[in-house]
Amino acid sequence: MLARIRQSYEHTIYASYLGYITQAIINNFAPLLFLTFVADFGLTLDQITLITTINFLVQLGVDLISAKVVDKIGYRPCIVAAHVLCAAGLIGLAVLPSVLTPYAGIMTAVVLYALGGGILEVLVSPIVEACPTKKKEAAMSLLHSFYCWGHVFLVVVSTAFFAVFGISSWRVLACLWALVPLMNIVYFSLVPLYPIVAEEEKQLSIAGLFKQKVFWLLMVLMVCAGASEQAMSQWASAFAESGLKVSKTMGDLAGPCAFAILMGTARALYGKFSDKLPLKQFMMGSAALCIVCYVVAAFSGSPLFALLGCAMCGFSVGIFWPGTFSMGAKALPTGGTAMYALMALAGDLGCSSGPTVVGMVANATGGSLQNGLMVAMVFPVLILAGMAMMKEA
Repeated sequence: MLARIRQSYEHTIYASYLGYITQAIINNFAPLLFLTFVADFGLTLDQITLITTINFLVQLGVDLISAKVVDKIGYRPCIVAAHVLCAAGLIGLAVLPSVLTPYAGIMTAVVLYALGGGILEVLVSPIVEACPTKKKEAAMSLLHSFYCWGHVFLVVVSTAFFAVFGISSWRVLACLWALVPLMNIVYFSLVPLYPIVAEEEKQLSIAGLFKQKVFWLLMVLMVCAGASEQAMSQWASAFAESGLKVSKTMGDLAGPCAFAILMGTARALYGKFSDKLPLKQFMMGSAALCIVCYVVAAFSGSPLFALLGCAMCGFSVGIFWPGTFSMGAKALPTGGTAMYALMALAGDLGCSSGPTVVGMVANATGGSLQNGLMVAMVFPVLILAGMAMMKEA
């Protein structure tokens, strides 16, 4: 069995799936506890917003550093270290608020797992892209669907855990979620890893990438992809509870859980039917649907239609991130680690700015998350415009 794991690229892909499940856990566990943090620790809306902001800003910083250092250190040590940091952050979330002040403890834990998440962001996609698969776009879309399934698994299991043991047991659950990255440390220590750029080709330098016009368009698309996704995803639970006056259980299931299911469905469907669905047209249609979803969530005035808008937004944003990565791999095949790192940096900038815009606008308008979502609609609008400028898909 161990010999097969060390020789089969299929196990490399399976470990990568677990890597994205790990990232889903670290990005989406704390948002389920936002209102709990307010009640238990007296945090303000601005402080809650900063949790998400710092998470993605740290990941952004790691993306930037990775463009220079990953090739020197090696992929295996870096991917293993990423999972160590993710596990440490999740355990720290349970322990550190009691050791330090509550807010300092939470933020320290967030920084720890964000360091790991940033490394995962940079490495997992090129690791799968380098595997000897035939349908690269399909493989990339299916890979990213596991972020969604991880998100769904997180929400469903967490909701069931809280229903049985109470929300006050969230520290125990944080430690249990740390088992996922701990197991993947072993897996990634064994699987084979393949060269990101073919040995006979020369990898583009960062300066070389900056000279490519298509690279800058890809960067804009990545910013808007991250922002479109996380502006809705990170606030869906709180929006459902505070804005739509539904219970936490219903809010988590109808908000972030439905969002993640439909986002994963979109990625899995594209992975299956990529031969029949031109990527550019699929992304443009998805951007148009995303705009409609934001309008419905912000303006419908009906809890049912607003939740439907939140959920369908998940389907609409599903292809944005993996689709842009696939476009980058095709347009700049020698981009290598630097390209993936900088695209991940742009995506994390979007992941940080999207929820931050929603939170700041909501705070400035009397706590109205509807107003925040209305402003965030600019991100899918920019994706639609950017896709119209892309020459190939």
